[in-house]
Amino acid sequence: MKKLIILCAVILGFSVAVRAQSDSKPEFKFNEEKHDFGKIAKGKPVTTIFEFTNVGTEPLILTEVRPTCGCTIADYTKTPVKKGDKGKISITYNAAVASPFSKTIVVTSNAKTPVKNLIILGEVVESAASNTK
Repeated sequence: MKKLIILCAVILGFSVAVRAQSDSKPEFKFNEEKHDFGKIAKGKPVTTIFEFTNVGTEPLILTEVRPTCGCTIADYTKTPVKKGDKGKISITYNAAVASPFSKTIVVTSNAKTPVKNLIILGEVVESAASNTK
């Protein structure tokens, strides 16, 4: 009986320790996770910035920001983002072909949610008139 109580106490102790460690992980809170450029002129690259806040307790480190197509370029905060601080992910889309588009950017980090997808969309038009949002 004593062994059973000790075993239960050890298991409970490990589960509390694991839970405490997972609660201290960093976490994203984005201002937006999807950006609609609307109609944009062909041949004019457009850029948006996804801003995020680290709402966790440990520093947030982005390990990779990978667009899923060669027509999109990403630049991002490369230093650790401390608790409560903000970071940025800048996305530039090369509007070379007239057509609607929807592109995904895969963000990998040390956060509770280690992989996050950001989306840009819009429509590239032949005319010079554009309606950016």
